[in-house]
Amino acid sequence: MNAAALRSWWGDSDYFSLLVKTAAPMALQNLVMSSLNLVSAIFLGQLGETALTGVGLANQLFFLLNLVLFGVMSGSSIFTAQLWGRGDVANIRRVLGLAVKLGTAVALLFAGLALLAPEMVLRFYTNDPQALALGARYLRIFGWSYLPFAFTFAYSAITRSTGNVRLPLVVSVTALSLNTILAWALIFGELGLPRMDSDGAALAALLSRLVECALMLGLVYRNPLNPAAAHLKDLLAFDLSFITRVIKPVLPVIANETLWSLGITTYNSIYAHIGTDSFAAMSMVSTIDQLAFVAFLGIGNAASIMVGNAIGQGDSEKAFRYGGYSLRVQFSGALLMGLLVAVFGSLFFRFYQVSPQVLANASQVLLVMGGGMAVRASNMVIVVGILRAGGDTRFSLVLDGLVIWLVGVPLAALGAYVFHLPIALVYLLAQTEELTKFVAGLWRYTSRRWIHNLAETL
Repeated sequence: MNAAALRSWWGDSDYFSLLVKTAAPMALQNLVMSSLNLVSAIFLGQLGETALTGVGLANQLFFLLNLVLFGVMSGSSIFTAQLWGRGDVANIRRVLGLAVKLGTAVALLFAGLALLAPEMVLRFYTNDPQALALGARYLRIFGWSYLPFAFTFAYSAITRSTGNVRLPLVVSVTALSLNTILAWALIFGELGLPRMDSDGAALAALLSRLVECALMLGLVYRNPLNPAAAHLKDLLAFDLSFITRVIKPVLPVIANETLWSLGITTYNSIYAHIGTDSFAAMSMVSTIDQLAFVAFLGIGNAASIMVGNAIGQGDSEKAFRYGGYSLRVQFSGALLMGLLVAVFGSLFFRFYQVSPQVLANASQVLLVMGGGMAVRASNMVIVVGILRAGGDTRFSLVLDGLVIWLVGVPLAALGAYVFHLPIALVYLLAQTEELTKFVAGLWRYTSRRWIHNLAETL
C-alpha cells in the first residue's frame, strides 16, 4: 500500500483535524472522570470489600439512570447534530426542551426508587445484609442528585452536539474534583469534617452534582447566543406535532439504552450472586476499564457529531467516509490499549485492602477485558457514532438492545447458575454479545442503509 493509499485508508487532514478538536476535550473529560472515580473507589477499598460491594451495588441504580438518560439525550443529539449542520438554532432549542422534559420524568422515577424503596432495588443483586444496609443508606443520600443530574446531562449533550465540547469539560472537571476532595474528607474525617465512611462518599457525590448543575446552567445562560440557552417557553412548550416527529426516531434509542442497561445490570446481578468476592473484583476492574476507555468514548461521541453534521449538510458520502475512518482509528487504538491493560492493569490492585481471592478474581477478569477491548470500542463507534448519527435507530435497537438478551445474558446465566464457572469465564461468556454486534454492525455500516437526514423532517 503506497503513501497515498494509506492516507486514503486512514483519513484525510480535515477529518483528523476535526476529530482532534472534537474528541480531545471529551476524552479529557472522560479521563478526569474515570481517574477521579478510580480514586474514590480506592478510598472505599480502604474500608474493605463489603463497603466496596455495597456502594457498587447502590450505584447500579445510578448506572441505569445514566444509561436511560443517555438514550434520551443521544436520541435528541441525533437531531441536534444534524440541525447544527444547517444552522437551525430555533429547532435545537425546541429539541432541548423535549429532552429536559423526558429527562425530568426519568429522573423522578429513579429518585423515587432510590429514596423510597432502596432495599427492594438492592435485593435484585444481593442478600448480604451488610451490603444491603450500606447500599440503602447510600441511595437515600445520593438519590437527591438524580434530578439535577438530568438537567446537567441534557444541557451537556446539546452543547457538545453543537461543537462546544469545552464547556462540559470545564463543568465536569470542576464538579468531579470537588467530589474527590469531599469524598476523601467525609469518608476519613479530614479537614475538620466528621468521619462518615461510605455515607461520606454519598454526601460528597450529592454536593458535587448540585454544584455541577448550577455551574452548567450558569455558564450556558451567561451567553444568550449559546444554542443551548433555550427560553422558558422552549422548555415548557408542548407542540404535539413537533414532539411526534422528534420522538419517533428517539424512542428506539431510549428503548435501546433501557434494554442494554437492564442487561448490564443483570450481568452485575449474576456476578454478585456468584459471591461478594466476585462482585468486588468486578468493581475493581470496572474502574480500570473506565480509565482505559476514555479516549474511545471521546472518539465514539466525536464520530457521532461529525457524521451527524455531514448528514445535516446533505453530504452522505462524507458521512460514510468519516464513519469508516473513526472505526479504523478506534479499533487500532483499542487493540493497543487492551494489550497494555492486560499487562499492566493489575498494578492498580495494590491500592486495595481486599482478600487474596478478590485479587485473583480481578486479575483473571482483567485479562478477558483487555482481550476484548478492541471489539467493544468498535461497537461504540458503530452504534453511537454511525448508526444513531445516521438516524438508523431501529436497527440500533435490535443490535444493541436485543442481542444482549438473546446472546450475552443467557450464556452468562448458564455459566454461573448451571455450570458454576469462575467469574472470569462467566464474564467471557457475557462478551459473546459484543462479537455478535461487531459482525452485524460492520455489515450494516457497509450497506449504507443507515444514512437518514432527520433534520429535513422538522
